[in-house]
Amino acid sequence: MPSTPSSEAQTWFKSSHSGGNTTECVEAAHLGEATAIRDSKATEGSSLVFRPNAWTSFVSALQDGRLR
Repeated sequence: MPSTPSSEAQTWFKSSHSGGNTTECVEAAHLGEATAIRDSKATEGSSLVFRPNAWTSFVSALQDGRLR
């Protein structure tokens, strides 16, 4: 899974599942045929980049409780 440095040129948005919890905030950015995610408290760090099928598998694994 490739990673990419965070960039202000990308349009980041806070995950709708982050809610008011300040300890578990995730931001995402749509990059054409990919989705990037990063920790909103560490925006200068790297982000994870997922292709569509990998993103779907990742979200499904989170929803199913396979990733903790």
